Amino acid sequence: MLQVGITGGIGSGKTTVCKIFETLGIPIYYADDRAKALMIENQTIVSGLKNLFGKEVYTADGALNRPYLANIVFNDKSKLEQLNAIVHPAVFLDGYNWHQAQKDVPYTIKEAALLFEAGSYKAMDKLITVFAPKDVRLERVIKRDKTTKEAIEARMDKQWSDEKKVELADFVIHNYDEHLLIPQVLKIHRELSGNENESGNENES
Repeated sequence: MLQVGITGGIGSGKTTVCKIFETLGIPIYYADDRAKALMIENQTIVSGLKNLFGKEVYTADGALNRPYLANIVFNDKSKLEQLNAIVHPAVFLDGYNWHQAQKDVPYTIKEAALLFEAGSYKAMDKLITVFAPKDVRLERVIKRDKTTKEAIEARMDKQWSDEKKVELADFVIHNYDEHLLIPQVLKIHRELSGNENESGNENES
C-alpha cells in the first residue's frame, strides 16, 4: 500500500483535489486538521507548548489560544521553528499509524500544506503537487478568508516556491484556467492503483 503525499501553495486547491480522490474511495489524512487536534489532545505537545510559550498558550477551558500563539511565532522565526519541532514529529507518527491502519486500498494520501517544509515528504512513496499561479491563488484566498494581500503573501513567504515543489513532485495537477481537475485525478489514480493502461472517459468534468 503506497503512501502518497499531496501539497500545494496556499490557495492552490489541494483540499478540492483531495475531495475528488475521496470519491474514488481513497482515504485522506488531513495533516493540518490533525495537527490542530493533537495540539489539544496530545499531552506531550500540550506540555511542550506550555513550557515554551507559557500557560497562556491555552485558555481556561483547555482550548489553544491561537491569536496569542500566532502573535509570537509569526514575529519570531526561532519560536516558529521550536513550535514545529514539537508538533511535526507527533503529526508524522500519527499519520504513519493512520496509514498502517488502512485496509483494502491501493494507496493512502497525506494532505499537508508544509509537506516539503516539514520534511515528511521523504517518507512518501509518491508526491503530488497542486499548482496554480500566484495571482490566481491570491485572488482565491482573499475571497475565501476575507483578508489582505499582504497577510497572504506573508504566509506564502513561509512556504517553498512552486518551482521547487513541482520539481520534486511525481505528479503535478494544474488547477487554474481551463484545466479540468477530474481527468487529471483519474489519470493519477489509475497509475497509483496499477491500472494505468485502463481506458476511461476523461472528458467528464
